[in-house]
Amino acid sequence: MSSQLPESLNGLPNFCGAEQQVESVIQSGRGKRVFLPQSRINFAGIRSAFANALHMHQPLMPAGGRDLASAEIVSNLKYMMDNPSIGDNHNAPVFHWCYKRMGEFVPQLIDEGKQPRIMLEYSGTLLHGLQRMGLNDVFDNLKRITCEPDYQGAIEWLGCPWGHAVAPSTPVQDFRLHVKAWQHHFAAVFGFEALARVRGFSPSEMALPNQPDVAYEFVKTLKECGFDWVLVQEHSVERPEDGSSLERKHLPHRLICRNSRGQEATIIAIIKTQGSDTKLVAQMQPYYEAKGLSPWELAGKPIPPLVTQIADGENGGVMMNEFPGKYLEVMRECSGSDTPAMNVIEYLEHLAVEDIGEKDLPPVQPLFQKRIWDRFPPGGGPEKLSEVIVQLKKEDNRFHMEGGSWTNSISWVRGYEKLLGPMEKASSHFHEKVLKPGVPTHEQRYRNALFHLLCSQSSDFRYWGTGIWTDYGREICRRLETILANEF
Repeated sequence: MSSQLPESLNGLPNFCGAEQQVESVIQSGRGKRVFLPQSRINFAGIRSAFANALHMHQPLMPAGGRDLASAEIVSNLKYMMDNPSIGDNHNAPVFHWCYKRMGEFVPQLIDEGKQPRIMLEYSGTLLHGLQRMGLNDVFDNLKRITCEPDYQGAIEWLGCPWGHAVAPSTPVQDFRLHVKAWQHHFAAVFGFEALARVRGFSPSEMALPNQPDVAYEFVKTLKECGFDWVLVQEHSVERPEDGSSLERKHLPHRLICRNSRGQEATIIAIIKTQGSDTKLVAQMQPYYEAKGLSPWELAGKPIPPLVTQIADGENGGVMMNEFPGKYLEVMRECSGSDTPAMNVIEYLEHLAVEDIGEKDLPPVQPLFQKRIWDRFPPGGGPEKLSEVIVQLKKEDNRFHMEGGSWTNSISWVRGYEKLLGPMEKASSHFHEKVLKPGVPTHEQRYRNALFHLLCSQSSDFRYWGTGIWTDYGREICRRLETILANEF
């Protein structure tokens, strides 16, 4: 089945309007093994494995002009190229190469007889920005390794929120829109067959909700959208029995999220260890760590551990300069060895052959939930949950429900009330004027409103602190409010 969806429509991303087709493709792929038939790895004969993922993202922002109120919404990459003398903007041409270079490395290695692997995660805002800039060479390279049978077994694409929204502080109905919009957009760019192979999910900023009702909806959304596994940061989860940190971090776990009404949702969790340091991926640290490991017991069987890392694929001198040579070196060295590179879904499909599935994995839950469940009566409801959370916050100022992330030093909530207020107001109005009345998703006015909603929720408008970046977010919210008032 090949995609017949146009990549964009009237200047906007094609990320809505064909939901039934997209859902049909996802449902038809459920339960099918897509990477195992091409895997040449002798799983029973290896000691360990490693998986690297590259996170690629550029936000869309109203920076295409001097007047904020009328400036065109453009990619940050375009802004960098148009203003090379500001800050680090001179790196824009290198970023451009970073977005396409895996399309050069992977065919080169496969043509040498090697077995390269890499996981890719590109935000929807980045894909749209690249399209609007006419950087077709990026898509030519990515489509080659994504769609051509000779190379596609080396690549695992990861789903993500379209607009790089952080799950803990994004309205749950909007987060679902981000997930579905990314799937729709990905199908429009790379085709339905490629979408059917997307089984893993990478949360923006590695942000895992720990408020029970939000965490439950997060996992429920992923499972209902067809994802089999999610990448989580090691210090954002805990062991349910005692709230302690994980022991065998390089084995898959079962993420359990229970809400205040007693409902439960689960998904396979792959644990990313350590913080967000691009050196870990640029210098291929997971390979060298994995070389020192041997099989661990899981479900009564010896299983090779999988060391997993993700990092920005373009940011920083190590990713721009050191990664290419080191990636090629390690892929040549590890191919055919007892510590090969493996993508996560390939690894999980090998586990399935051993009759090991989600039910057999050790459980984890979001951080701080042990303290909640110790006091919360099963099925006590949202009001009782709020009471328990308030009490725990009073007793310990370190206790919070802001969610886990790749770092403990950044809050996605504190200090951003002037931005979060307009975001929540715009989201509420979008729900009342667009979702609740059931406005058809193929209409241009729906697509335009959705575009502004999802763009406004990018973590970038909070990551960089208050100032121009929060102004960008507030301005997109203002434009959304105008669209909702005038067109609905």
